[in-house]
Amino acid sequence: MPAFLEHGTRRLHPTGQWAVRQARNLAADFDTRMESLRFMPRDRDTKYTEAFDAVFQSEDVNVLLSAPRAPRMNAHCERVIGTIRREALNHVLIVNEAHAHHVLGRYQDHYNGHRPHQARDQLPPDVSEEPAAERQHGHPYKLLRTRILGEAINEYRYAA
Repeated sequence: MPAFLEHGTRRLHPTGQWAVRQARNLAADFDTRMESLRFMPRDRDTKYTEAFDAVFQSEDVNVLLSAPRAPRMNAHCERVIGTIRREALNHVLIVNEAHAHHVLGRYQDHYNGHRPHQARDQLPPDVSEEPAAERQHGHPYKLLRTRILGEAINEYRYAA
């Protein structure tokens, strides 16, 4: 399953096998940020057709093909695919395509909204600054745990 990763923000955008439609949706999702994109590196998988490339070329984004059998040419995307496998897919038994979409969608929400990223000073892609922890009536901070994907992932937040 292909995935789009914004290099600067580390925001994850997974797609399905209907790559052309998803590319159009992605371009609409990027909206004004599409102007800042100059390159769209991709591998040589057959799911990427001329119509797929045309979506990005119409937005003046150059499509760059990676060399055959050279995974290091798109290291950021290869890294995030490994992260998805290690943190989510290795811990969940996927039963069908709908379940896979649910699991990957839930993981995308976690990845973009909660998971810290070193390249962003430990902030998730959708967060601009660390939330301030507040003391409640002189008591120490209280943490709340949210279990994601059947306890495969835990998210922690300060209680409000």
